[in-house]
Amino acid sequence: MEKRRLGRTDVEVSALCLGTMTYGEQNTEAEAHAQLDCAVDFGINFIDTAEMYPVPPRETTYGTTERHIGSWLKNTGRRTDVVIATKVIGRSDNPYIRGGGARLDRKNIEQALHASLQRLQTDYIDLYQLHWPDRNTNYFGQLGYRHDANDEAIPLLETLHVLQDAVQAGKIRHIGLSNETPWGVMRCIMHAEQARLPRVVSIQNPYSLINRSFEIGLAEVALREDVGLLAYSPLGFGVLTGKYLNGQRPAKGRLTLFDRFKRYTNPQGEQATAAYVALAQAHGLDPAQLALAFVTQQPFVTSTIIGASTMQQLQTNLNSISLSLSPALLAEIDNIHTAHPNPCP
Repeated sequence: MEKRRLGRTDVEVSALCLGTMTYGEQNTEAEAHAQLDCAVDFGINFIDTAEMYPVPPRETTYGTTERHIGSWLKNTGRRTDVVIATKVIGRSDNPYIRGGGARLDRKNIEQALHASLQRLQTDYIDLYQLHWPDRNTNYFGQLGYRHDANDEAIPLLETLHVLQDAVQAGKIRHIGLSNETPWGVMRCIMHAEQARLPRVVSIQNPYSLINRSFEIGLAEVALREDVGLLAYSPLGFGVLTGKYLNGQRPAKGRLTLFDRFKRYTNPQGEQATAAYVALAQAHGLDPAQLALAFVTQQPFVTSTIIGASTMQQLQTNLNSISLSLSPALLAEIDNIHTAHPNPCP
């Protein structure tokens, strides 16, 4: 498994990262442990989770994913074999998370970090990420930015000072962002340089054949500032496998079970997906592996986050690492992208 440097640190992570947000919802604890065993034995050393997982979030399952990973770490003793990334939620009024009114301030971050450490059964977290910004901005499918002059967000500088204290205490090693914008990334870098605060090492945003919006403003930032992308939803919640085409709804598919992800099933997205699936088949390739290889091959990507609800899906996704797309095939992909630009942001 290829390893890549995490930001400007000395940490090297696998080019594929095991995503875990199905653990506790679509996957049992035993299935989660089996996936972790399989992925780590394959060569993956990077595991991504979050305090709010599994998704979709519910009070009865909140934190379960971290608990499943924690029990695996305890049972196997493989803590030093893996790089653990988790996330603290951004602004939220969800009543079952710290009583509602969660913010990226000292009180909330310290409580969230303590709870994540307990659930993961570890003394430190390798990469602690802000799951989404505290301020109102464009993320989770919103492309256009709508400014709110009255927004009273926790300043990024304040948040970074809290994270600095956690780094100095040895509770986290490095910090990252998620669902962030170019302004947010550059602001964090500016604060780090001016106030000697921890420098962000990564950004976890969506990126796939049907959502290449990261390329517009963030790719240059990622490359010039060494804040590599941890690409989530590289299969568009499974859409790019082709299993939802022509109205198909497989019984255990995520989009069949949960209707909150409709942005991946719009008509323009289906047209683009059909074109990418046809392209893969014309070249004798698995559509999922084509989609994953495209993401992993991008120069601004540090790691592609793969998730699966079955071992068969996991094996398919893992084996995408051996696929290298030729310049001619990449040109064909770009032709489809030109005809169907970013249909599922």
